[in-house]
Amino acid sequence: MEAGNGKVREGGVGLNYLMLTRENYTAWAIKMKVFMQAHGVWQAIEPKDPKGNVDETVDKLALVAIFQGIPEDFLLSLAEKTTAKEAWEELKTMCLGAERVKRAKVQTLKADFESLKMKNGELLDDFFFKLNGLVANIRALRESVEESYVVKKLLRTVPTKFLQIASIIKQFGDLEKMSVEEAVGSLKAHEERLKGQEEPVGGQLLLTEDEWVKREKQESGQLLLTRDGWLKRSKSKGRQNGGDYRGNEGVRTGRDRSKIRCFNCLAYGHYAAECRKPK
Repeated sequence: MEAGNGKVREGGVGLNYLMLTRENYTAWAIKMKVFMQAHGVWQAIEPKDPKGNVDETVDKLALVAIFQGIPEDFLLSLAEKTTAKEAWEELKTMCLGAERVKRAKVQTLKADFESLKMKNGELLDDFFFKLNGLVANIRALRESVEESYVVKKLLRTVPTKFLQIASIIKQFGDLEKMSVEEAVGSLKAHEERLKGQEEPVGGQLLLTEDEWVKREKQESGQLLLTRDGWLKRSKSKGRQNGGDYRGNEGVRTGRDRSKIRCFNCLAYGHYAAECRKPK
């Protein structure tokens, strides 16, 4: 392993260590773990046998790897740390804070996660990047976030154009075993199919129940008529059919009354306008 100018070469492959700051600990820890695994020294941080002793040479190499990725202001805080694990934990405490601060960060991130919604016109990839970033930060604080929970959140917050495919995924997909990448792939496939298709009248693919009722009212006038409304409609139809009405109540003549039903008392043989029972 050759080192120089902040870069390390291992087996002919250049490894450029990410420098730690107080804002990038999550990304730094992920990248450092991969580098140390590549060097074969990650076991100094997470030994396979917690009760066993770590080889001194491995421990020193792990400590060197950590020092490669920190600036001088962090170096002074690690001066008295003699093992790689002690140095690693000290950096985590410095960047993530004490447990109380950690819990506060988790709660803030979870609140951001719950309030996150995909906006109309927002690209699916951009939304997934934000969603995945919040999940990664929560997990970096060692807070468990189930994959199925993230999938359900994704399907719950998509805009109107994805409602149809989201409903199909919920109904026929196994959300407990589905990965976020699979769900995003299905949504993107649906998005591609929508491209180039003519937008339906009204600019909506699906209508809510209230919107259907409103549309029905606009097309047919009213779904339910009051007594006065029914009488007015009957008058209009009677005139169109050549019927004759007399009086203010509009009693129709010249028709077989045996099939006429009163809308007031529900008996046959007369109109509601002629009914003598209390209204």
